[in-house]
Amino acid sequence: MNLSNNKILITGGATGIGLGFTERFIQENNTVIIIGRRESALEEVKAKFPTVITKVCDLAVEAERVALYDWITDNHSDLNVLVNNAGIQKWVSVNDPGFYKSAKEEIATNIEAPIHLTSLFIQLKSLTTVMNVTSGLAFSPFAKVPVYSATKAFFRSFSISLRHLLKEKNIEVIEIIPPALNTDLGGVGLHDAHPSVSDFIVSIFEQLKDGKNELTFGTSETRLNASVPELKASFEALHGN
Repeated sequence: MNLSNNKILITGGATGIGLGFTERFIQENNTVIIIGRRESALEEVKAKFPTVITKVCDLAVEAERVALYDWITDNHSDLNVLVNNAGIQKWVSVNDPGFYKSAKEEIATNIEAPIHLTSLFIQLKSLTTVMNVTSGLAFSPFAKVPVYSATKAFFRSFSISLRHLLKEKNIEVIEIIPPALNTDLGGVGLHDAHPSVSDFIVSIFEQLKDGKNELTFGTSETRLNASVPELKASFEALHGN
């Protein structure tokens, strides 16, 4: 992937990892379009980075995903990079009364949205790269976020297949596999003790420059290369078994 002179769409690009990518891609001389549900968050990024292009979109709603694609084809048909970054994480137990409703929300945002967007955007003749943000939890789940962990395992599997399927279209598929980072994913303060997004972004761009298509950082690198017994042991240690 060329790191400059692209037109890039980043879902969830106003906060967390998405904001980290927004900042760095702008620094690398790219045109960046970010989408999100909250207009106020998008406006904050716009105030800091005037060149960024913003669009309000609730990715959990199918009609809004279609409207987003139509807007891109009408206004930014030269878009060549799609970054499927947006995701939600809910700390919920299967015993909670609202578990199923919560699970549907996670599945809509973490699975249905990126699959749908991918199926739409690969129709663009200009598209050269799809970047999917999964998680180290794709390899070994954390039971306090059972649905989130499962969605990321799904998304990793999909990304591997997608890389094979899009070879004939010359579209590169890059999987970004973060560990827990210091963001508000799941709730404010839950991840304060974890590594910074800025350190993660530096590492990811070094790997992009090296031409890698599975990008890791910290514990996610360990999980990517772990054996099945090692992953099982990691799960048991995390959960006090």
